[in-house]
Amino acid sequence: MFGVEEHVLKKLSNANPAGETNRQAPASMSGSVPFYRKHQRGYDRGYRYQSGGRYAAGPGGGGSTRSRGLDWSSQSGLDPLPKRTKPSYLAVDRENQIIGYVVPIFRSSQEFAAGYSDKTRLRDTAAYMESRDMFTSGLEMERSEQISRKEAMRETAQRISFNKTIHEHEEHFKRMNEDSLMHVPEFIIKPRSHTVWEKQSVRLHCTVSGWPDPRVVWYKNNVAIDPLANAGKYKIESKYSVHSLEINRCDFEDTAQYRVSAMNVKGEVSAFASVVVKRFKGEVDEFLPAPRRTGVKDGPVSEYGITFQTHIVDKFGVSFGREGETMSLGCTVIIYPTLHRYQPEVQWYRDGILLSPSKWNHMHWSGDRATLTLTHLNKEDEGLYTLRVTTKSGSKTYSAYVFVRDADAEVEGAPGAPLDVCCLDANKDYIIVSWKQPAVDGGNSILGYFVDRCEVGTTHWIQCNDTPIKFARFPVTGLVEGRSYTFRVRAVNKSGMSRPSRVSEPVAAMDPADRARMRGTSAPWTGQIIVTEEEPAEGIVPGRPHELQVTEATRNYLVLSWKPPGEKGLEGVMYYVEKCVSGTDSWQRVNTEIPVKSPRFALFDLAEGNSYCFRVRCCNAAGVGEPSDPTEATTVRDKLDTPSAPSKVVPTRNTDTSVVVSWEASLDAKELVGYYIEASIVGSNVWEPCNNKPVNVTRFICHGLMTGEKYVFRVRAVNAAGLSQFSPESEPVEVKAAIGGGIPHASPAPPFGISVLECVRDSMVLAWKQPTFIGGADISGYFVDYREVVDGVAGKWHEANIRAVSERAYRVTDLKENKKYQFQVRAANIAGVGIPSLPSDTFLCEEWTIAVPGPPHDLQLREVRADSMVLLWRPPVYQGRNPVNGFYVDMKEAEAPEEAWRGLNTKATQNTFFKVKNLKEEETYVFRVRAQNQAGVGKTSDISEPVQAATKPGTKEIVVDVDDDGVISLNFECADMTPDSKFVWSKNYEDMDDSSRLTVETKGNKSKVMFKSPGEEDIGIYSCMVTHTDGASSSYAISPDELKRLLEISRDHKFPTIPLKSNLAVEMLEKGKVRFWLQAEQISANAKVDYVFNDNVVAQGEKYKMNFDKNTGVVEMIMESLMPEDEGTFTFQMQDGKATNQSSLVLIGDVFKDLQKESEFQRKEWFRKQGPHFIEYLAYEVTPECCVVLKCKVGNIKKETSALWYKDGREIKADENLGFTEGVLKLEIAQISKKDAGVYEMVLKDDRGKDTSKLNLTDQCFKNLMNEVFNYIANSSTPLKITSTDQGIRLYTFVSYYNDLLPVTWHYKDSAIAFSDRLKSGVVGDQLWLQISEPTEKDMGKYAIEFNINDGRGGLRRTVELSGQGYEDALAEFKRLKAAAIAEKNRARVAGGLPDVVTIQEGKALNLTCNISGDPLPQVTWLKNDRELTSNEHCILRFESGKFASFTITAVSTADTGKYSILVKNKHGTESAEFTLEVTEGMPDLGVTSYWTDAEGNVVFGANTPKDKMKTAVTGMRKESVAAVDKMDDLTEKPEEKEEVTVEKDVGDQIDIDGT
Repeated sequence: MFGVEEHVLKKLSNANPAGETNRQAPASMSGSVPFYRKHQRGYDRGYRYQSGGRYAAGPGGGGSTRSRGLDWSSQSGLDPLPKRTKPSYLAVDRENQIIGYVVPIFRSSQEFAAGYSDKTRLRDTAAYMESRDMFTSGLEMERSEQISRKEAMRETAQRISFNKTIHEHEEHFKRMNEDSLMHVPEFIIKPRSHTVWEKQSVRLHCTVSGWPDPRVVWYKNNVAIDPLANAGKYKIESKYSVHSLEINRCDFEDTAQYRVSAMNVKGEVSAFASVVVKRFKGEVDEFLPAPRRTGVKDGPVSEYGITFQTHIVDKFGVSFGREGETMSLGCTVIIYPTLHRYQPEVQWYRDGILLSPSKWNHMHWSGDRATLTLTHLNKEDEGLYTLRVTTKSGSKTYSAYVFVRDADAEVEGAPGAPLDVCCLDANKDYIIVSWKQPAVDGGNSILGYFVDRCEVGTTHWIQCNDTPIKFARFPVTGLVEGRSYTFRVRAVNKSGMSRPSRVSEPVAAMDPADRARMRGTSAPWTGQIIVTEEEPAEGIVPGRPHELQVTEATRNYLVLSWKPPGEKGLEGVMYYVEKCVSGTDSWQRVNTEIPVKSPRFALFDLAEGNSYCFRVRCCNAAGVGEPSDPTEATTVRDKLDTPSAPSKVVPTRNTDTSVVVSWEASLDAKELVGYYIEASIVGSNVWEPCNNKPVNVTRFICHGLMTGEKYVFRVRAVNAAGLSQFSPESEPVEVKAAIGGGIPHASPAPPFGISVLECVRDSMVLAWKQPTFIGGADISGYFVDYREVVDGVAGKWHEANIRAVSERAYRVTDLKENKKYQFQVRAANIAGVGIPSLPSDTFLCEEWTIAVPGPPHDLQLREVRADSMVLLWRPPVYQGRNPVNGFYVDMKEAEAPEEAWRGLNTKATQNTFFKVKNLKEEETYVFRVRAQNQAGVGKTSDISEPVQAATKPGTKEIVVDVDDDGVISLNFECADMTPDSKFVWSKNYEDMDDSSRLTVETKGNKSKVMFKSPGEEDIGIYSCMVTHTDGASSSYAISPDELKRLLEISRDHKFPTIPLKSNLAVEMLEKGKVRFWLQAEQISANAKVDYVFNDNVVAQGEKYKMNFDKNTGVVEMIMESLMPEDEGTFTFQMQDGKATNQSSLVLIGDVFKDLQKESEFQRKEWFRKQGPHFIEYLAYEVTPECCVVLKCKVGNIKKETSALWYKDGREIKADENLGFTEGVLKLEIAQISKKDAGVYEMVLKDDRGKDTSKLNLTDQCFKNLMNEVFNYIANSSTPLKITSTDQGIRLYTFVSYYNDLLPVTWHYKDSAIAFSDRLKSGVVGDQLWLQISEPTEKDMGKYAIEFNINDGRGGLRRTVELSGQGYEDALAEFKRLKAAAIAEKNRARVAGGLPDVVTIQEGKALNLTCNISGDPLPQVTWLKNDRELTSNEHCILRFESGKFASFTITAVSTADTGKYSILVKNKHGTESAEFTLEVTEGMPDLGVTSYWTDAEGNVVFGANTPKDKMKTAVTGMRKESVAAVDKMDDLTEKPEEKEEVTVEKDVGDQIDIDGT
C-alpha cells in the first residue's frame, strides 16, 4: 500500500516532468482572508488566516458534531447494513424536495462499528471496551479495525453515488426551468439543530443557491441578528454561497429558534434550526461530546475514515486577452487517495463571486483537471479568477489575474466599449440602465453614450436616446408591460462610435409589487408571468398620491416616485404627471396621451438650469382625482459631481514584469465606481491602460510590463457622473526581477523588545521595537500572537489581530483577568510575513491602579551629531489618575552602571522630543524617559538602543534659502540615498498634513519645503528624515525673530513695490464734491502718478482737479459731481524708480448709483443749509412722566425766522407749549390719546429760504410711540400686592400714569383669565386691580398682570403668589370684612333725620316722623331727658309698617320743653337720633302745620312757602327733615288751612317755626 507522500510525489512527477514543486502555504494559514489572495503574487501576503475558516459544501463540511444520545437504530433510513433493506441517504423536506444527504459519522478506530447493529453498539460501551482490552489480542483488534475501514470505504463510495444523483436532479430542475437565468433562492444544505454545553461555541451553516445572488439574513426568535450590536458574540460569514452563523460562548439566553432567510428578486425562502444550551452539573461525563474544533491545526477532518489530500499543479498564470477572443484557464488537481468516479466539488470565482455555467462561461472537470473556458471575452471578464477544489477533508484554492484589452475599434480614434451594463430599477413604464465608462477614450473625450434595447426573443435593436448622454445612468421608456428586454450601450466621441457593450441580463417591464405577488408561484418553472389585480370598485374616483419626491436628477432627465392613494380596491389606477416652472402657477401635463401605470416616472426634455415643481394625479374609469402636494423646486442639473483626482501615486517593485501601484483615494467622492490606472514608459509620453475594468481598491498590481524599463503611473477615479482628472504622475520606477534586491529573504526580521504599556482586567497594550532588518520593502504592518501560561506551561498561540496594525503598539483584548500570558510579534511587508519574535516575558493580566502614569514608549534617536542628538518618544498609554503633564529625560553612557543615570531636564517638558546637547564625541549613550502627572513621576520607559555621538561623513544640514521671487524654502540634501529612500518632512516632529501652507518638492537626492505665505503659524522646528538610510536627518528651527528676518529678506528679494498706507478710496466733500485718494508709505521726489479712468489717462482740467503731496504721500483727484458717463474703474498708477504700484476702485452698477445719489444729496444739502434749516429733523421722545415731546434742532436762524407747527395740515395754536432754547424747538403733548395721532410738520422760513420737517404719527408709527409710552407706564408699575374687601380678594398695582389704550392682560397660572361675574378687573385712578369674589381654594396659585407691549422686546409682567399663608390671611380678612359689611347693612338705623332744635309756639301740635330700617326689625324707644316715654293722649308714639316712627304732641306746652331722642336697636347694633324742643308763648291757632322729611332727612316745603322764610343752612352742615303738625280737630270734617312757615337752619342747627 502506497503512502500518501509517495503517491503525491509520483503524481507530481507525472504532471511536472521538470521536477518542479509548488510549495503551498501552511495549513494554519488557510483562514479568514479571501482565498484568491493567498497565492497571488503581488497581493499582500501579510494577510492572516484565522483557524476554523473552512468552507463546507456538504454535510461533512462543518458543524457535524453529534451526540451519543442519538438513537441511530430508530432512523431506518440511516441503517447502512447491506443485508437489510437498501438504505436511503437522501434528505428531503416536507415537499419531498431533495435538500442534501446523510451518511454515518466515524470518529476513531473504536467508533467505526458504531451504528451497524445493536450488537456492535452494545460492545461499544465502557465496560466492554475495558474487558476487550484485557482479554483480546492485538491481532483481533487490528482485524476489527480493518473491517471497519472497509465498511467506511464502501459507504463513502455509496455517498458519491448519491451525490451524483443529487447533481442529476439539479440539472433536471434547471432544464425544466425556462427562466434559468433567474431563479428563487434554494437551500442546498439547511442549518441543523444543535445541543451544546454552556460556554461552548456553536456554528450554524447552510449552502444557498439562487440568481441573482440572494441576500441572507439570520434571525433569533424572529429578531434580526446584528453582529455589530453584540461585538464578539456573533460572527456571520457569507463566502462562495456558504453562509454561517457562529455563536461564541453560549449561555442560557442563546437557547432559541434560529432562522436563516435568503431573498432575491425572485422570491424568499427560510430554514430553521434550534440551539439548546445545557449547563454542567457536577463533574463532566467523559463520554459527553467535546466541542467540535474546525481548526486546521487539529488535523484534517476524517469523518468517513479517509483523509483526502488535495494538490493543485500545472497552474494557469496571469493571462492577457482581447475582446472577442476565447480563453481557457485550467489546473491539474491531484487528490489522494484516488477513488474511482470520485468527483470533488470544483468551483470557479471571479473577484470572489461564484461563477455559474452560462453562454459566457463553460466549466469542465475531467477527473484530474479543472477547466474554465471564457467563450467570448469582454471587459466584464477581467478580474481575479480563483479555482476552489473542495473535498470532505478541506479545500484548496489557486488564483491568478486575467486582463482583457479592448478590441480594435471599428473607426480609428473611437472609444472603447462601455462595460457592466445592468438594470437598477424596473417597472411598467421604464427601466433605469446603468453602465461603467471605458478606460480608453480613443484620444478624444467621450461626448456621451447611446443606449439600445432589444426585446427578448427578437434580434432587432432599437436606439433609446436621440442625443448622447454623459451620465452613466439612463431611464428607458416606451416599454411593453410584462415583456422582457436586454440592453447594450455604445460610447461616442468626435471620431466615431465604439463597439457595443456586452448585452445585459434580461429584465421584465413590470412593477416590483407584481414580482412580490409572484413569489412562490409557478413562474420559475413555466416562465409564465401572472398579473393579479384587486377586485374593482366601480364609480370611485381615486384619491391623491402622497410622498411625491424626486429620486434622481441629471441634466438629461428626472425620476419621480410616489406612493399610491391609501384607498383599497380602486379599479385600474393610472397616473398623470404635471410640471410647473418654479415661481409660476401654470401647470402643464407631461404625459397627455398615455397615463403611466407605475408609481414612478422619468421626465425628459427639461431645460437645463431651470427649476421645476411636479405633482401627480390619479385617474381611472371613474375620473381624474385631486393632485398630490407639489414637490420642492428642483433644478435640472447633474447633482452628482465627478470625483476629485486621486493623489500620491506610489509605485513599488514587485516582479520582473509587474509593479504594485498604490494611491490615496479621491476626497469626498460620492457613488465611487472605482479607479483606472495608466502606465507610460519614461520619455515616451504614450499612456496605456493597466486595467480595463475599474477596481475599487487603492492598490493594484500592474502586469505585462517590460523588464528593465522605467515607468510612471497615473490614476483617475470614475463614478456615474464621469471620469475625474488624472492624478499627478508618480515617481519613475524601474521594473526589476526581485523585491529584495538580491536578498534571499525579502520579508522583515522579527521585532524585539516586547513590553506592556497598559493593563486592564481583560486587555493589555503591548509595544515592541522595529526589526533591525525590514527586508526588501517598507514594513506594512505587524501581527500579534498570544498564549496563556498556566503553572509555567505555555499553551497554544492565538492570533490577536486579523488585520495588520501599522503602529508598534497594540491592545490585545479578550484576555482573562489574573491570568499570565506571553506574546510574540511578526512584521510584514509586501514580500510577506516574517518569522515571529521570541516569546516575550510572562505578563500578568491585572488592572493597573497606580496613580502615576505608565512608561513612554517607541524611543527613537535622530539627527545624531558629534555633540548632540534628538530623542523622540510617544506618551504613555496608561495616563494614571490624572493626565500626563510633562516628561523627564535621563541619560547615561552605555557601559556605565545603573547609578550613572542622570536627568537632562530639571523642569518637565511638554514636548515628546528633546534635543540632547554637549555630548562627548565618539561616546555611546543610552536614554530613557519618564512621564509625570499630578500624582507624581511614573515608570521609566525601556532603554533606547545605544547610539554613538558621531557625525557621519557626508552628513548635510537643512539650509534655508530665499530665491529671487522671495520664496522662503528649507533645503536638504542626502548623498546616501537608495532607490527606495524617501524624504519625510515634519514640523515639531509631527507629520505635516497642511498642504495649504507648504509645498514639498523632491528631485533626485534633494528635497525642499517652500512656504506659500509665511506667517506666525509657520513658527516651529522643521525636520527631514530620509528612509532606507543610516539615519540621515536634520532639523531647522524657525523662531519668531528668524521668521521676521526671513520675511524681510523675502521682501528685499522680490521686485520692489511702493507700499501703501491706504488703497484707493472715495469720500464725499461738501457741496457734493467727490474725492478719490490714496496714501503711500514712503515715496521720493521723482515719483509720478498717472490717473486712469476706464483704461484712459485723464489730465488736470475743469472736471478733474489733481494733487500729489510727495511729503505725505497723499495722491488725490477731486470731481465737482458725478455724471452717468463717470461710471467705471478709476486707477492711480504710481512709479518711483523701479518700484511700482497701483490701486483701483470700481464704481459700477448699484455702487456707482448710490455714490451718485449721495453726491447729489450732499449738493442739495449744501444749498439747503444756506438758509434756516434743520440740523436734526423732527422726532419724538417720551419723558418718564409719560409726556410726549416733539422736538427738532435747527440752525442758521435769525430773529425774522418763523417756526410754525402743523398737524394734519392745520396750524397748531399752542404757543404756550412751544420752546426755542439753544436751537431746539419742542412741542409737548401731555396725556396722549388716539386723537393726538396724525402727521406733524414743522416749517422754518425767512427771506433766505424755507425748510420743512415732518413726523408721521399714524398707524404703525403711532403704535410705536404708544408702545414707548406703555413701556414707561409698565416700568413704573409697583409690585403686585394682595388686599381684601368685603366682596373678596383684590390684587392691585399702581402706575405713575394710566392711559386708556394701555393693553393689560391678567393671568392665572400662565393662562389668560376669562373674566366673569366672579372675576373682574378694573382701574381706579392709577390703580389697576383684579377682584376675586367669593374666593375658594381653587383660586390659589400664581397671578400675573402683563403689560402687552408689541415693541419686539416683549411685555412686562408682575406676578404674585396667592397661596400659603398669604392666601390664608387674605381669606380670613375677607371673611371678617364680609361679616362686618353684612352687620353694617342690617343693623338698626334711623334712616330719616330729626332736627337738632325745634322751636314751636305754645298750644301748637307737633308731629315728627322718621324712617326706621334694620333686619331683624328694630325695637324703637323714645326718650325724654334720657328717660323712656310711653305713649298717651298727650304724647302719641307710633311705629307703623316697620318703617315709620312718629312722635306727636297734641298741644305743646312749656312743660314739653326738653331733650328728646329716639333709640332703635336690633342684634346687629343700635342707633339714636336727638332733637331739642323749645316752646314759646304765642297766640292760639286752630290750624295744624306739618313739616315732612324725605328718605334722606331733607325738609320738604310747600309751593307757597315764601322764599324769604326759607333760609338755607350753613354750607357743610347736614340738612334735617322736620314735620311740625298743628293740632287737628278729628271731629271736624272741615279741612284745615296750612300755615306758611319759614325754616331756617342756622349755624347752631336751630330750626325756628313761626306761624302766621
